[in-house]
Amino acid sequence: MFKLSKRADYGLIALRHLAINNNQVAASAGDIAELYGISAPLMAKVLQKLARQGLLRARHGSSGGYTLAKDPSDITALDAISAIEGPLMITSCRTHRGECDHATQCTVREPLQRLNESVLQVLGMVTILQMTEERASSSLVELRA
Repeated sequence: MFKLSKRADYGLIALRHLAINNNQVAASAGDIAELYGISAPLMAKVLQKLARQGLLRARHGSSGGYTLAKDPSDITALDAISAIEGPLMITSCRTHRGECDHATQCTVREPLQRLNESVLQVLGMVTILQMTEERASSSLVELRA
């Protein structure tokens, strides 16, 4: 089954939260975790990864916390997921170690590669700003046949 990890989900939740609040007040990992019923230590790790990848800015001190480092229209779902998970691959055809052992006789490698590229393209089109907009149904991205 293809699904995002909890960490990726939490990263998107945090980015959306910061965007909804217009990035005016820094939010701590504990604040965000408590608001959404998420583990605070796990949220802290997710926010640190997003900050290391330049999507968030960390403020230290008594009024510290996290704010968006970019405009929410410039941060995509793919940016967030990749920052947390690394390169996104929905198949195991290629990994950091190279191609799988069955690459030469595989009959679905190219269609799966196109599928992977399509998923990446869609995730790259969905922005955090779009995720904050209240919309009826699922019209974030229109898929055409």
